[in-house]
This record gives sequence, C-alpha cells and structure tokens, in this order.
Amino acid sequence: MPRTSTSASSEAETFRAALGAWYRANGRHGLPWRLTRDPYAVLVSEVMLQQTQVERVIPHYEAWLARWPTFAALAGVLPAEVIRAWRGLGYNRRALNLHRLARDVVENHAGELPRAPAVLLGLPGVGSYTASAVRCFARAERVVVTDTNIARVIARSRLGVATRRDVSAESLGEAAGALLPATDVRDHNLALMDLGAVVCRARNPDCEACPLRGRCSWKTAGSPAARAPAGPAPKFETTARFARGRIIDALREAPADIDELAAILPGLHSERTGIYLAALEKDGLVSHDAADT
Repeated sequence: MPRTSTSASSEAETFRAALGAWYRANGRHGLPWRLTRDPYAVLVSEVMLQQTQVERVIPHYEAWLARWPTFAALAGVLPAEVIRAWRGLGYNRRALNLHRLARDVVENHAGELPRAPAVLLGLPGVGSYTASAVRCFARAERVVVTDTNIARVIARSRLGVATRRDVSAESLGEAAGALLPATDVRDHNLALMDLGAVVCRARNPDCEACPLRGRCSWKTAGSPAARAPAGPAPKFETTARFARGRIIDALREAPADIDELAAILPGLHSERTGIYLAALEKDGLVSHDAADT
C-alpha cells in the first residue's frame, strides 16, 4: 500500500532526527568556513573545495582571507597575483573565475554578492551547486544542496542505489527536497555532507556507525553494486591538466620561453607545449608577459 503523506512526513522527521543527533555529536563543526556567514568567505571556501581535499584547503583558505578579506580587496589585485596565491590547490581556472567574479561584484553589484538566484548563476564560475551552497550556508535559505557526499547519502538511503550515477538528477533532487526541514536547513545539509564524508564513503562505507542504518534503502536491499560503474580514470601524468599545471607552476616562479617550458614536461607533453600555452593564454591563465611563445 502506498505511503500516505502523513506517514512520509513522519518518516522524514525520524530520518532528520537521527541525522541531526549524529551531526551534533560528530559533525565537523570546527572547519573555518563553518564559523562564518559572510557570503564572500563562504564562496571562497566552496570554490577552493571543488575537487580539492579539505585538509589541503584549510591553510590556503585562511591565508587567502587574511590577504584578501573582501570582494573589493580581491578585485583590486592583478590576475597573476591571484594565480600565484592559488598554488597547491589545482584547477587554476577556478582562481581566475573567482577574481573575475570579485570584479563583477564590485563593478556591478556595489560589492555585495547578489541574492537573486538567476543573477548569482550568471557570475563567473558559479554553477548550480555553488549557488545553492552560498544561498544555504551563508544565508540559510531553504534550498537543496547536493555535493558529491550529499548526493551519495540521498542515493543510498532514500533511493536504494549505490551511487548518484544510478539515478536521474531529477529523482535525486526530489528525494533531497522531500527531506528538507522547515527550519535549520543549513545544519541539515551540513549533516548530510559530513555523513557522506566520514561514514557513507564512496568506498568502504562504515554502515555500522551510520545513524541511518535502520532506514537505509540501499542497506536493506543488500548493498547492491553500482549499476553504472565509473570507467577507469587516466593516469594524471598523462593528462593535459597535468601539463598545464606544470607550466603554470614554472611561470609562477619566473618568465620562461617555450623551449624552457618544453624541457620541464615529460614525454609527449613537451611536443605539445605550444598547444598548452595557446590554451592557457586563451583562458587568461598566462600572458606573453610571462611566457614568450
């Protein structure tokens, strides 16, 4: 028999109560970006945390805010200075987008991050996740936030599948939305995020320590394997991203010509130095002032 709206609501309340109790006792409450509601500081953390581990981000985040504590401070420096400060975080385009965003906010929004979702999404480098994260974590708006960890928890506990790849984005969003509380949405989303990060991990989840183990659809179904397994990832050293990163790291130290840059690249990468430099210049990450191509 299908569940009534009353029973579904009661189930969601029980889910949130168990999750909330676990979060109060085990959440990562001391992370520096959790101690602020400043939209700029929250945005910086979200950009830095994209595909970069928390432990690596913390010192960079604290140094960045000490150096550039506001949109105006960041907007007032040259892009090259921003790229140099980003060293160690990877995906250097994120730094350039953050700098462009700061200038946009200062020039077009009086130095304040806009509130309208459509305007927020129009800023450089801001996608649907980042916009939702800032709206929730800085402004406590009642929105679904689905980073990788949250999506995994929802996919397993509510939809009975191993990974987010096994369900549509629409189904995932609906399931997450059905769990949103009327208040304290910030803590709810952070609790889901932490549970996915430290308990409901992609590999070797600690189901015995999970506060949702008695109501997890995936566990009840026998923890079935992913229906759509991820393909093998190429070795990082073979990717263009590796070569581009090596070039940017070298140019952070001193200007260099194309032959000098080719000499630091291994294997076939050295033959493609000119292609990499052209792409980096197109993206605004290097200029002829830094590299004589």
